Amino acid sequence: MKQLIACCGIDCEYCDARIATVNNDNELREKTAQKWSVMYNSPNITAETINCMGCRTDGVKFEHCSDCEIRKCVYNKGFNTCGDCVELENCQIVGFLLQNVPGAKENLLQ
Repeated sequence: MKQLIACCGIDCEYCDARIATVNNDNELREKTAQKWSVMYNSPNITAETINCMGCRTDGVKFEHCSDCEIRKCVYNKGFNTCGDCVELENCQIVGFLLQNVPGAKENLLQ
């Protein structure tokens, strides 16, 4: 499995936070912060918080990803991703994300 597949199955390679971090793109950070603030109903998401190298890689993490319940569960169980868990199909923790992020489940099953 690619190292840039997050614990939940999101492909960090295509994540705007990672792209903005890798390219040091402040304009993309601002656009992403505005978009995610609305999407997640969180005024705490600012351009300054849009820095991440991916949740399973070394380096800076997006604030939400560092506190992510999915990521905590994966690490507490000693897995690489949710794809290693036999409870994936019925999991209440990652279920919402898998229903709303196209490709995440497929990434986990590879």
